[in-house]
Amino acid sequence: MSNALSACLLEWYTQHAADLPWRRTPDAYTTWLSEVMLQQTQIETVIPYYHRFLEKYPTVQALAATSLDEVLKLWEGLGYYSRARHLHQTSRIISEQYHGIFPCDVTKLLDLPGIGRYTAGAIASIACGQRVPVLDGNVMRVFSRLLDIPDDVTQLSVQNRLWQIAEDFLPETDTGDYNQALMELGQKICTPRQPDCTHCPVQAMCKAFAAGTQLERPMKKKKAATPHYDVAAGLIYDEQGRLMIAQRPAEGLLGGLWEFPGGKQEAGETLPECLQRELREELAIEVEVGALFVNVKHAFTHFKITLHAFECRYQGATPPHTQPQLLGAQAYAWVTPAEFDRYSFGKADREVIRALQERSNMLL
Repeated sequence: MSNALSACLLEWYTQHAADLPWRRTPDAYTTWLSEVMLQQTQIETVIPYYHRFLEKYPTVQALAATSLDEVLKLWEGLGYYSRARHLHQTSRIISEQYHGIFPCDVTKLLDLPGIGRYTAGAIASIACGQRVPVLDGNVMRVFSRLLDIPDDVTQLSVQNRLWQIAEDFLPETDTGDYNQALMELGQKICTPRQPDCTHCPVQAMCKAFAAGTQLERPMKKKKAATPHYDVAAGLIYDEQGRLMIAQRPAEGLLGGLWEFPGGKQEAGETLPECLQRELREELAIEVEVGALFVNVKHAFTHFKITLHAFECRYQGATPPHTQPQLLGAQAYAWVTPAEFDRYSFGKADREVIRALQERSNMLL
C-alpha cells in the first residue's frame, strides 16, 4: 500500500499543489520560518506576515542581528508569541554556532528552541531531502482515515503509533514533496468535518471510506469546557496626561509584550479591588480607580478572558519606594497615545488602544 499511496499522492500533488511563497524558495530558512508561522495559524493569515519578515530579514543572520522587541512588533497580531521568541533565539544560535547554516540532522534540529518533531521533520525533508516523516494534525487525520484507526489520537501512545506509521509509509525518494502532499491532502480534501471523498486521490485505499466511518475519524475525546476569567487593567494617567504601560516577563503567556498593567480577578474581590492589588504586586504603585472605559473579550488557546479597562489616576509608588518597582514586570514606560506604535501589544490591549484612538478622534 505504501508505494501505491506515495505514487498517487505525488501525482496528485504535481497537478494540484498550491502556489505558496515558501515553496518557491524551499531552503531551510524559509521552510523553518513558514512552518513556525503556520503552527495553529491559517495559511491566508500567515502569507502577509511571511512576506514582511522576509523583506525585513532576508537571511537568518539578519533576523539574529535585530532585537527581540523588533521581532515581536513585526509579529504583532499573529498570536502565540512564544513562537516569535523562539524564532529569535534560534536565529542567534544558527548564526553564531552554525555560521548561518541550518543543520539537516533531525537530532540537532530538535535541540533548537521552538523546533519540535514535526518542524524538524519538515525542515529535514523539504529543505534537505532527508527521508524523515512529518505528523501534524492534517497528516494524523489522513492516516486515521486511511487505516480506519478507532483509537483516541489525543493519547500519546496512539500518536507514537501514528509517527511510526508515517515513517513506514515514506517513499524512498521525493520525501519532501510526499510530506507536503500528505499535509495538503488534509488541508484541501481530507478536512475535519466534510471530507471531499469524491475527489480524494487515495479514496480506493481508504479503509474508513470503505467502512463509512470517515466522519468518525480521527477519534478524539471531548474537550472540557473552556474556562473564563475576568481581568482588570489600568489606564493609568500621570499629571502630563501620559499613560503607563508595562512589559510582561520574557517567559510565559505573551512574554515580552507590553500591556496596560493589571491582572486576573480573584474570588471575593471587586474589579477595582483586583486592579489595585495587582498594581501593588506588579509595580508597587497606588492608583485611584475611576470609571470603566471599555470591556474587551478575547480567547486564548485554553481559556477566555474579559478585559475590563479602568481609567485611573497615578498616586505614586507604595512607600518606602519613590518609583514603581519591577516586581512582576520587566519594564515600564510612560507614553503618549502617539507613541503606542513603538511597542508590541497583545490583541486585547490593541483593542483598548483602538478604543482610545476612536475616542480621541471623536474629540477632535
